[in-house]
Amino acid sequence: MAPYDLFALGAAACWAIGSVISVTPSRHLGAFAFTRWRMLMVACMLWAVVAVSGTWHNFDAHAWGVMAFSGLVGIFIGDTALFSAINRLGPRRAGVLFATHAAFSAVLGFVWLGERMSLQAFLGAALTLGGVMMAIVLGRHKGETHAWEVDRGHVGIGVALALVAALCQAVGSLIAKPVMATQVDPIMASAVRVTVASCAHFVLLAAGLKAERAHTRPTLKVLAQTALNGFIAMGIGMTLVLLALEKGDVGMVAILSSVSPILVLPLLWFQLRRAPALGAWIGASLTVAGTALILWR
Repeated sequence: MAPYDLFALGAAACWAIGSVISVTPSRHLGAFAFTRWRMLMVACMLWAVVAVSGTWHNFDAHAWGVMAFSGLVGIFIGDTALFSAINRLGPRRAGVLFATHAAFSAVLGFVWLGERMSLQAFLGAALTLGGVMMAIVLGRHKGETHAWEVDRGHVGIGVALALVAALCQAVGSLIAKPVMATQVDPIMASAVRVTVASCAHFVLLAAGLKAERAHTRPTLKVLAQTALNGFIAMGIGMTLVLLALEKGDVGMVAILSSVSPILVLPLLWFQLRRAPALGAWIGASLTVAGTALILWR
């Protein structure tokens, strides 16, 4: 078992917690305003760490450019599309569609970076992705009426946004991989990506884009939830992914981090006060088996 495998799984756990925390503040503020506040807070957190550590000295102009581009694609477009999808579909259904980023990453890694998988790793990947899909698709009880399971807006648009988010996540990782392979500081890399994405949102706000305006005035509770989400999902989770990309293949890192919807299930169980359906348990079992094959490849 390689350390980068554990980093990818750690990122999945962070994203699972973050997706549940995000539902209330994202629907309160709207996807654009939520991601703007979230990125601004995370950028401040990350730059504070960078200022103390002094790691900017080893970050050259090329790394700045690559990470900035990765942030625009993977965070600015990807995160905004993801939370727009969550607002429409809820965290469960948006999660299964976003999990396709693992398949996108594997294909792109094969085409552009020449990444290969052993037979055992391929079987593990197939079991993991199949288990994630089954757990989320079959994880809902009939007649579920909780607000997180109710459609808000056009379902087709929600599906399209989730798939765009998945593709952007894969492309963002692919762009970042060559720079991370040189073992630059992942916190500095995260800070650059988040800052560029945050600035892009403020440019749209200054340009008068209606979607950038908050649906409802932010409250202290909503801002606290947004900050907590940003710290866990972006500050920690995104940095763990970049650490994993230092030595791990783009496709394999994406596959392991895609188990986050499985980790959402117990959190939804706690929130909904109802155990997931049988299909969710079967899917989770397949995912565990597939992850084990990958970890011990």
